[in-house]
Amino acid sequence: MIETGDLRKGQTLEIDGTLFQILDFQHLKLGRGSAQVRLKLRDVRAGHIIERSVQAGTRFTRARVERRPAQYMYSEGGLHYFMDSESYDQLPLNSDAIGEALNYLPENGSCELLLYGDEAIGIELPSAVELRVVEADPGLRGDSAQGGNKPAKLETGLSVQVPLFVNPGDTIKVDTRSGEYLERAGSR
Repeated sequence: MIETGDLRKGQTLEIDGTLFQILDFQHLKLGRGSAQVRLKLRDVRAGHIIERSVQAGTRFTRARVERRPAQYMYSEGGLHYFMDSESYDQLPLNSDAIGEALNYLPENGSCELLLYGDEAIGIELPSAVELRVVEADPGLRGDSAQGGNKPAKLETGLSVQVPLFVNPGDTIKVDTRSGEYLERAGSR
């Protein structure tokens, strides 16, 4: 069991037989009443987001979610297939379970597969990934003195602002939490 004081973003809870992931939470103390905790939760299986307020001190059942190293294989008909790096099983996930993470995951990219029992319920990305630039406007000589940025399209279709010296074919590091350019990783 987990109390409201021990809640963290990203934790998975079981509430009334449904798995929810905590997206955000806020402790509120209003006037004379007891403290409340406002939760923003995502239904892990269905994908919809709800908000729920509970009394401070409420206990929840923590869902036992196992993390396993995995590799993104391919996409087919709305399903995305991941290979468990330990057992070599291929597990499908729908787009709702993956969400925005697909923007940071090229084919053969590494991630962690979240399993609840034998069911794959989502993925977790590393804090930064390396992606190849496929389209970028040319940077003009002398422009770098101002430290400007330009849009660049990456191999996954994601568009990020990059420094003027980044060219098509370069590999860059992108922060998966904010979607921002971190550094140039090299050229291919």
